[in-house]
Amino acid sequence: MSASHGKAASPFKQPKAVWAVAFACVISFMGIGLVDPILPALAESLHASPSQVSLLFSSYLIVTAVAMLIVGWFSSRFGAKRTLVIGLAIIVVFAALAGTSGSIDGIVGFRAGWGLGNALFIATSLAVIVASASGGFGGAIILYETALGLGIAVGPLLGGELGSISWRGPFFGVAVLMAIALAATVAFVPSLPKPEHPTSPLAPLKALRHRGLLTMGIMALLYNWGFFTMLGYAPYPMKLDAHQLGLVFTGWGLLVAIFSVFVAPRLQTRFGTAPVLYANLLGLGIVMAVIATGVSTPTVVIVAVVVSGAFIGINNTLTTQAVMLVSPVERPVASSAYGFVRFIGGGLAPYAAGKLADATDLSAPFYLGAATFVIAIPVLASGHRLLRKAEAHSGEGQLVTPTLTPVGARADGGGIPVVVAVGPHEGAAAIVDTAARLARDAGSPLEVVHVQETAVVEEQAVDTEDTEQARAAVTAHLDRLAGLGIAATGQILTSVGDHAAAGRALARHAADVNARTVAVGRSPRGPLAQFADGSFTTALTHAASCTVVLVDPEHSPRPLTADSLTELRNTPA
Repeated sequence: MSASHGKAASPFKQPKAVWAVAFACVISFMGIGLVDPILPALAESLHASPSQVSLLFSSYLIVTAVAMLIVGWFSSRFGAKRTLVIGLAIIVVFAALAGTSGSIDGIVGFRAGWGLGNALFIATSLAVIVASASGGFGGAIILYETALGLGIAVGPLLGGELGSISWRGPFFGVAVLMAIALAATVAFVPSLPKPEHPTSPLAPLKALRHRGLLTMGIMALLYNWGFFTMLGYAPYPMKLDAHQLGLVFTGWGLLVAIFSVFVAPRLQTRFGTAPVLYANLLGLGIVMAVIATGVSTPTVVIVAVVVSGAFIGINNTLTTQAVMLVSPVERPVASSAYGFVRFIGGGLAPYAAGKLADATDLSAPFYLGAATFVIAIPVLASGHRLLRKAEAHSGEGQLVTPTLTPVGARADGGGIPVVVAVGPHEGAAAIVDTAARLARDAGSPLEVVHVQETAVVEEQAVDTEDTEQARAAVTAHLDRLAGLGIAATGQILTSVGDHAAAGRALARHAADVNARTVAVGRSPRGPLAQFADGSFTTALTHAASCTVVLVDPEHSPRPLTADSLTELRNTPA
């Protein structure tokens, strides 16, 4: 969580394994909007109604939902790489079969198989990227976010370009690109160790007995109902060709990616998770109502759909973080349980919308979608107390999760402690030694803290290290200090979110123990990584109520205050 001095590491300097999976992620994320530009062409070419075409979404998402219940068990038994490879192979086969089909029923069936492959892939891709990264997990997360943004934005564009040639084009395009990704994954991704204890296939269903996780799942089900109603039916009233639809949904995808990665964490920091979600769901309800009332005016529908991308990006990120905050179970189990419930909503919505549109008119599904967004607000409110309890807020409503795990025996002696944040890097020992001198000079006890992060990207969450790795990092420092005759206390502090969230978590802990000083080191993460994933030191300095010391092992330590942040922004921090 702190870092060594030296040249900033580029988040894009990663091994071939990371690049192979990142490329596959781009193609996988393309699938979200790839078929939207060809929906009207499919209906016309195959003489199908919009409600029949909507089953492309329903079969894909319902199979994905059911598969989410077993992917954790499958991965724990067969390994992450094998799970990834099988998922990619299934996508290649069923995307190609969908392109060769001559009926809407055939495409619907092949999309179901595609959904199975997608579930196996998305459940393991982020974990494989983080495990394969060489330059720290922060760079891998940035690369994953980049792949996500490219996939969501480029998917509709590629779908529109290929769809303007033939409605079969997007399906064959995915098959070819994913085959390339499959070959690269087989060649470059190493075998990864299996978990010590296999996950039970019943674990996700049992996890839903926890009220907080079930509440967040139902809220996400309602949200996904509205979201996939819009995705499945908005192309029809726009009255555009495949190429034009691709451009519209590319604009939508760009907003999804930007607001998911850059805007959502900053809104969360300023206002807190629940308030932002309340406002966001209301905003989505209003946008859907605008589409419903203006369904006969293509321009209104186009603008509303593009604008909805901002709200969807925020919602995807914050809902996943809320799930991880309230869930008392392991991250993969919580993700599977949450994915099962929310994908069920996404799968049922297009089918129900089609039946409703056939029985009434095209505006009815959008009014229903608007209603589901609004109903999600009181559902979320019913778990508000649980979410607030899981959150710990500083003065500005900043999200932190200060769960502590002691490491080793507590050092004797009381007094106001000096806290030092340590991470697994070459300069950590020098930083701890400097903090030990500060503690000795002040007559204070020393506390060595390692922040264990859970990274959340879009709809996926992954622990960047296991507890044993975090414990080993702290124990190594305690043992070395003990050999020098210096007593210290060790702690593992958990955090959900980006690097900035980890900084706020440490600031909250320092306030709880009434720390005299918090010592941190410079990070090798460059300006790009800090902009995308937040600056640990900047967030710590803003939130801390005590002195923060930036330790440079080559020079004397100096206090870090808000006034010195200008210098920090120009150097790795």
